Amino acid sequence: MKHRIKVLIVDDSALMRKALREIIITDEALDLVGVARDGKDAIEKVKELKPDVITMDINMPEMDGLTSMRYILDDHPEIPVIIISSLTQEGAFTTFEALALGAFDFVAKPSGTVSSNIHVVGREIIKKVKLAYKYASRRSLKARVRIKNSFSTKRASETLEKPGAVRTNELSKVVVIGVSTGGPGTLMEVLPMLPSDLKAALIVVQHMPPTFTSSFAKRLGKACPFPFKEAEAGDVLVDGRGYLAPGGYQLLVHKTGRMLRLSASPVTQFMPSVNVTMESVLRAYSGKNVIGVLMTGMGDDGADSMVKIKEAGGVTIAEDESTAIVFGMPRAAIERGGAEIVVPSYRIADEIIKAVCRICD
Repeated sequence: MKHRIKVLIVDDSALMRKALREIIITDEALDLVGVARDGKDAIEKVKELKPDVITMDINMPEMDGLTSMRYILDDHPEIPVIIISSLTQEGAFTTFEALALGAFDFVAKPSGTVSSNIHVVGREIIKKVKLAYKYASRRSLKARVRIKNSFSTKRASETLEKPGAVRTNELSKVVVIGVSTGGPGTLMEVLPMLPSDLKAALIVVQHMPPTFTSSFAKRLGKACPFPFKEAEAGDVLVDGRGYLAPGGYQLLVHKTGRMLRLSASPVTQFMPSVNVTMESVLRAYSGKNVIGVLMTGMGDDGADSMVKIKEAGGVTIAEDESTAIVFGMPRAAIERGGAEIVVPSYRIADEIIKAVCRICD
């Protein structure tokens, strides 16, 4: 008999546990092995039931989801955790903290902490449970949990901006980073390791719902050693500044200069699209002034543009399979010949710095 994916539901609300149970049991590929009513109960259930995938609520009594997840991933880093979070600003911040700690992905509750209409996102929950089981690299999950504190925290402290740093309005190069599933945690490893005086503007395209990108940009801004914000129409690209593409729009560079603009077209599977932004940057600037980066994510968004950047004389960097939570987007770039440099996530910042310096020379 074909293996069924063993799922553990963790939520303090009896209504939510019932609703999530009803969603999971509708799919024959999934096997609901148990439910836990709080974080402490979840730790015991994981030991007993050995699930393949966990759906985790955040706000719970006794022990919250973040604390529980830390304990679970310390002992079982190979188990992907999907966060079931609220759409509130507070919910967004705690979701990003969970993703940075090693959660695989998240699903937003449609109407608050206790969503009686959770069935609206039922298909999304089933899809992400299956993707987590099928595509999450167990080796990568283990590696990320092992290195996330010891390496990136140290480097972040080394690169904090010094008071009084002088900034200019110059633009030397443009770095475009494309990332999807597993991206928030990876970005929190990579961006703090970049220097405050990076001689390039940085654009990040993360596949994420519109309601989450504003909060995520603020979180990245606190972690980065340089100014970082959610991109707005009219923003101007400047060295040593970072911009996050807002959800629901395409982020483009105006053909006449360095000004950013937002567009509802072209309509693509993901809005924003890595391909659309990378190709816009490539059209606006000479290829030798563009650095393309693809990290963890499902599918192939950005792979074709990486080929074009490389052919135009730019530098292209892809995350290695050893750390990619989902080795989809970087794999596609590598297989199409669009990745000049392939390194694990903890070396990507160094490669970006080298690429910027190489272009300068």
